[in-house]
Amino acid sequence: MSTSASVTARRLSAAVLAAGALVGAVALPASASDHRPHNRPEVKISDVQYDAPGRDDRSRHSLNKEWVELTNTTRHDINLDGWTLKNEDGRTYTFHHYRLEARATVRVHTGEGRDTRTDLYQDRNKEVWDNRSDTATLRNDHGRFVDDESWDHNRRHHGGNRH
Repeated sequence: MSTSASVTARRLSAAVLAAGALVGAVALPASASDHRPHNRPEVKISDVQYDAPGRDDRSRHSLNKEWVELTNTTRHDINLDGWTLKNEDGRTYTFHHYRLEARATVRVHTGEGRDTRTDLYQDRNKEVWDNRSDTATLRNDHGRFVDDESWDHNRRHHGGNRH
């Protein structure tokens, strides 16, 4: 092989290696960012009223003072269709055809009522959340854990249980 052919071959090899390194450097961060874990849930349990103020007489008024609030912490709407909110005894509320708007909060009441953008109703005639100790667990439509809120003897623990 002549000297000029050898130099040309080395330059071509160096160019191919440099191009390959550049493509690899650009592709790596893109693929790594696709698999990074979320630091916080997109929808979180933002508040719970597990002990309705006043008498627990199972009236519509009393049952609707027991609720769980969910907040969308993102800048885009999230479809909650098929998501569930469940207590420790297995009583489950499933969201149907509900979209939580960006940066919005919805209150899920235990009793009966007319659903709106800000208030949903489980249509139950009995309390769901135990006043002494319970856990509200939110799961997405694939059954994956999203968030929870626990309490015992009037102390709350947010997001501590990863079911």
